Amino acid sequence: MGELNVKKLTKNEDKVGYIDQLLTDIEALEYMLKNKMFKKTPIRIGAEQEFCLVNEKWEPTNKADKILEDINDPHFTSELTLYNLEINLDPIVLNDRCFFELHNQLRELLGKAVSSADKFGTKVILTGILPTVDTNFLDTSYMTPLKRYHVLNEAIKDIRKEDIELHIKGVDEVNLHHKTILYEGCNTSFQAHLQIDPDDFADTYNWAQAISGPILSVCANSPLLLGQELWEETRIALFTQSVDTRASTFILNEKESRVGFGNDWIQGSVVDFYQDAVIRFRSLLTTDFETDSMTLLKDGKVPKLRALALHNGTIYKWNRVCYGITDNVPHLRIENRYMPSGPTTTDEIANMMLWVGVMMGKPKEFDEIHTKMNFKDIKGNFFNAARYGMAAQFYWDGQLISSHELLLDHLLPMAFRGLYRMGVSPRDAERYLSVIENRIHSNNGSRWMIKAFRKLQENYKIPDALKILVATMHQRQEKHYSVDIWQLPRGDEYKIPDEDLTVKDRMNRKTITAQENDSAELVLKMMLWKNIHHAPILDNNLDLSGLLTWTDVENYLKDPGKLKESIASIMTKDLITTSRDTPLKEAAAIMKKNKINCLPVVEGKKLIGIITSNDL
Repeated sequence: MGELNVKKLTKNEDKVGYIDQLLTDIEALEYMLKNKMFKKTPIRIGAEQEFCLVNEKWEPTNKADKILEDINDPHFTSELTLYNLEINLDPIVLNDRCFFELHNQLRELLGKAVSSADKFGTKVILTGILPTVDTNFLDTSYMTPLKRYHVLNEAIKDIRKEDIELHIKGVDEVNLHHKTILYEGCNTSFQAHLQIDPDDFADTYNWAQAISGPILSVCANSPLLLGQELWEETRIALFTQSVDTRASTFILNEKESRVGFGNDWIQGSVVDFYQDAVIRFRSLLTTDFETDSMTLLKDGKVPKLRALALHNGTIYKWNRVCYGITDNVPHLRIENRYMPSGPTTTDEIANMMLWVGVMMGKPKEFDEIHTKMNFKDIKGNFFNAARYGMAAQFYWDGQLISSHELLLDHLLPMAFRGLYRMGVSPRDAERYLSVIENRIHSNNGSRWMIKAFRKLQENYKIPDALKILVATMHQRQEKHYSVDIWQLPRGDEYKIPDEDLTVKDRMNRKTITAQENDSAELVLKMMLWKNIHHAPILDNNLDLSGLLTWTDVENYLKDPGKLKESIASIMTKDLITTSRDTPLKEAAAIMKKNKINCLPVVEGKKLIGIITSNDL
């Protein structure tokens, strides 16, 4: 989670003090590197598990802080939203049964979370993006009340000086503005850590970059956002845009996003890597410093490099370089941030084992990978994997190859060799990597979710389908079966109690609208052609201003001359509207009392849907 006691970097005296600390941290890092102070062996691995919390309706809850207090375990930390928490697993030496032991600890700690969550009527879900997250769960009332998050939110808003834009296009499309970084909280991941040798930094990091695309393709588990099918791993686009400090302009903007894959191969040492990050990205936060890193080194202490950690903590590389201290000795590690949470702990450990195995199993012919592959191909591979998952094709070693072929014929054998080289138990390697192999031949999490969602939409409206989908995911996760053998939902996994139904559960989000200055004749014809009984009318500001009904169609078809009049003169202006959270029974009573057959659904003056007597 990073430093908690932070403030915005705005005052000149704060900037001067922070920059001095930052430059001293880089000097200290260079000193430790030159003097061979970094730990190289034994190699350790670790992981962070982010997870979602939902209520009895399978929607996001706001109980994370209460559940965290009840768990009372230092392995757990808060996340950006009140419906996410994180587990930090203990680092473990990479050998023998380390993955099995890591898995056991993960299940034990998740069991603690499940027990505490149950006290608050809450359930734990492992998924990259929670399907039932909607816009009403993305305002600041759902932000965890820790100073760090609010300060970071304000810092990003100050730099942009305008709302953050979200535009992701896949099978469907999401295109909206938002005022906070809360959309970042929609993303939950399983972050794997691998200790690396600082003397081989550039080649190791470049190899991590090279393998990212194919590994992401088989791990994808985040295809849905706001009820829309987007990318197979939508987190990649969503996280990038949700904390983007770059505002759109009329001038080509060459600045790099704070969330990104990088623009070229890495050269030089880790010091060069961090120096480049300082050049490219503004510092956002600072804290109080008692002393500086070089003073600590002179006193025989290992510095935490707090200023550098603060800077690095607001740059979200998909392969992030982290500095840490183990047994009072500094180390470097790569944090893999692109693997999503879920679908099960077995799937997650299998994903991690594949990544670690391929990292450790790199063949000699791929040494100095930057001289053998074009970085643009590697970056393209990554985004192809995010968009298309297992349907992606990759440029690899001079040829275009399918994800299935690359994984089965090249990377899986490489992973086995790397794991055996590190002394990992063959029994465990075969157990977890067989999960990857079976997934390649069937479904990854994303594909299962899309198939399930489409099947449910044959009989249910989107809000119901999403809730049943999450309920099904929870049932399957509790059985601990890997996703390659999950059955599709039957549809009876969850039924919304009638008393809990609200307008948003039954309203039509996709409505055909017209504007006041449109041709009345054309609009009425449209209603006839599509058999639409109600057409909301918008003004020049796209605010709801009126309604045309089937009665209007019948009246004006009897008197065609009136069709030449403007819509504004014939529409109903005195409207009765409702909100998305109005209980369905209350909406029905309003219609009955006023003898009307529809209610426009609004947020302020903006139309967000329509509910009719047929929907009831």
